[in-house]
Amino acid sequence: MTAAADLLKVAQPALGVQIRLLEQELGVELLIRHSRGVTPTDAGKRLFQRAQKILADVEDTRSELKSLTAPGHDRIRLGLSSTMALVLGSDLLMRARQDMPQVALTLVQERSAFLVDAILSEKIDVAFAYNVEDRPELIRHAVLEEDLLLVTAPVSGVSAAPVSLAEALTNELVIAGERGIIRQIVESEANRLSLPLKIGFEVPTIISMKAIIERGAGATIMPYSLASDELKRGTLMGRRIDRPALTRTLYFVQHAKGKLSTMPRNQALDAFLEEISREILVAFGEYARPLH
Repeated sequence: MTAAADLLKVAQPALGVQIRLLEQELGVELLIRHSRGVTPTDAGKRLFQRAQKILADVEDTRSELKSLTAPGHDRIRLGLSSTMALVLGSDLLMRARQDMPQVALTLVQERSAFLVDAILSEKIDVAFAYNVEDRPELIRHAVLEEDLLLVTAPVSGVSAAPVSLAEALTNELVIAGERGIIRQIVESEANRLSLPLKIGFEVPTIISMKAIIERGAGATIMPYSLASDELKRGTLMGRRIDRPALTRTLYFVQHAKGKLSTMPRNQALDAFLEEISREILVAFGEYARPLH
């Protein structure tokens, strides 16, 4: 709280009052206060993610409107998943403005399936999306391959050694709906190997999914990047799946006849997109490998 007050240049008591007023307005507790500081509740984490998206939308709108009156500026609409946007940081658009003064960047945060649909309908120009099928309308370049882990609550005496898919699927799974890419990967491999799949909970959000698992009510299969904070803190335990290994592939995607394929090459834009690829790879750590 002290660091936040300093950053915002307000008195700490005033900041505390504002947070309590916000909690009263929303009807939920956002922070758990204790002797070592504060910890966000599930509602607080959800609010943080939504606030990041809202602030990004505000910056997108400002950039988009300014680009209408800025001659010689290229407007590029970039698609990212919400998780990837958090990994890259809230200053992504500000860095884009600094590194590419002649490009007005608009950020769109959605799931991979929606991003690919948006590319096909030319609502966005380029995207980083997972497990994109090869289609004549698309140009795709594989960026990295990311391992999927069995994620559970910590269990005393159980090591973090790799597990087989058959062993992983003995758990009751907390997993996304049928359109989820990870759900599709798991179901495809389970069907191929004739392994039973036990779905305990279908959960639409990663935050809710991890909360259920932390209580020991199930397990999930997900990449390290979606649970890195909890895995580092030890509130969740992750084990690489092998025999067979489960992975997902991140692609850089654009429309074969879209804006980027017809406009002159912009070296600053190319360098910026390459830098994004490197940052994602570093953030995903030992569980990801570059593919280009």
